Amino acid sequence: MAYVVIATSFAIAGAVVARMKGNSVWLWFLISGAIPFLGLLAAVLYRAERDSLRRLCPGCGKVVMLHDALCTRCGTELDFPEVAIAPESANVTAGR
Repeated sequence: MAYVVIATSFAIAGAVVARMKGNSVWLWFLISGAIPFLGLLAAVLYRAERDSLRRLCPGCGKVVMLHDALCTRCGTELDFPEVAIAPESANVTAGR
């Protein structure tokens, strides 16, 4: 019973960390609950999606992550761009 309480606590903490970083809440909830100490540590150390540079797809104009090789909307193969768009975190802090 104690393990269930510990695992649930770590799962909730992992989900909270993931939400703050803009990552998948359910994925990190499951990882942090299955492997309590290491899962939460991984959630803390994993990169934040909001801090990643972005770019425009030349085919459809959708904003995608800089590291994406294919556009998820139109399937266009993406080469490395000359110009990148600022991350979402920069837009949030600029608006304050």
